[in-house]
Amino acid sequence: MQADCTVNQTVRYIARKWTLLILLELYKGDEHKRRFSELKKCLDGITQKVLSSRLRELESEGLIENRIDSSSFPARSEYVLTESGLEIVNIIKDMKQWALKWKITNIECECQDCSECVL
Repeated sequence: MQADCTVNQTVRYIARKWTLLILLELYKGDEHKRRFSELKKCLDGITQKVLSSRLRELESEGLIENRIDSSSFPARSEYVLTESGLEIVNIIKDMKQWALKWKITNIECECQDCSECVL
């Protein structure tokens, strides 16, 4: 496969460890947004350094935005899915449906809408 192939380029940035899980956690947040500390709490085992790095990568790819509300002190920073990020979440949901149908038996994971998933 060519290095500049669209599929190859896409896989390169979404297949990095934690990336899809970060997107999914943002999707589960109110209005598809969460603060850094909320993401860190939801993603058991991720380090602050890796989370910070992945968030910068996702922001540079246009999948999330970092919105800063300076109307209060201290300023409040939240990460929110963009339209592009929301579309990737639909792909994650499709992967989940495929896995439940064909490959993965996970009785705890029968929730059709990932936003309602508490696992």
